[in-house]
Amino acid sequence: MDSSGHQAVGFIGLGIMGEGMALNLLKAGRSLVVWNRSRSKCDALAAAAAGKVVVCDTPAEVLGKCSVLYCMLSTPEAVQSVYEMEGGILAGVVPGKCIIDCATIAADDMQRLAQQVSGKGGRFLEAPVSGSKGPAHAGQLIFLCAGDEALFQEAQADLDVMGKASFFFGAPGSGARMKLVVNMTMGSMMVALGEGLSLCERAQLDCKQLLQVLDLGAMANPMFKLKGPKMLAGEFEPNFPLQHQQKDLRLAVELGQSLALPLPLATTADAVMKQARDEGHSELDMCAVFSTQSKQKSGP
Repeated sequence: MDSSGHQAVGFIGLGIMGEGMALNLLKAGRSLVVWNRSRSKCDALAAAAAGKVVVCDTPAEVLGKCSVLYCMLSTPEAVQSVYEMEGGILAGVVPGKCIIDCATIAADDMQRLAQQVSGKGGRFLEAPVSGSKGPAHAGQLIFLCAGDEALFQEAQADLDVMGKASFFFGAPGSGARMKLVVNMTMGSMMVALGEGLSLCERAQLDCKQLLQVLDLGAMANPMFKLKGPKMLAGEFEPNFPLQHQQKDLRLAVELGQSLALPLPLATTADAVMKQARDEGHSELDMCAVFSTQSKQKSGP
């Protein structure tokens, strides 16, 4: 319990997304108990919010100091490691502890986490988010939740602080599947914009005018408006790293395969993103795929 009478909440994962989410909880008056694979990020957060942040040595220790824990980890491998490592999340789960996981992973992996947590008497809510670095810092994320519906209702105040909307989709895995559908659509659109700009450039047309035309018609959307100028300027500071977008496209294609549904556009977008990763753009923003597309040539 903090000085204002609120129960402190746990937060694990203070990267591109988690940092902004944690800061918004702090702004709303919450005290935090935190752990991150790179301790320096925890120390920086504690220094910026004196007396409101407790830094722990292990994930299990975080759960020992709070009843509700938010996790925002970047990859399936990171999620499995932090849950199952010595002193990990699962080591700290006892009856009554609540885990709210915001990672983007396969539905099967999310279902496994739900079973692992509930098997130890804990409660589990999956809550992957739609949004990148900017929305995370602005409290404008969209939460795509599934699992423990009562916990979804109990966490609503926190979700409202970190996001502009939250949805509940039902059984464990449903939120993860919806997130993959959303990010599959986004990734395909990103590759389509890069291809359009590449063709425009190669045809010696004005790419800035193309963006103006798109913004005035039925295809106008915030992503094109934000990313288009950055692509032309070569500004690829990561808001949503390309490696994570490619990972989500891969997971979406695998979901389609498991359902006997071919996804030719997503499959092609995945291949283009993989090529961009092979060229060294993994840690840049996803719109850096344009660097790869604009240099492509057909034929020998």
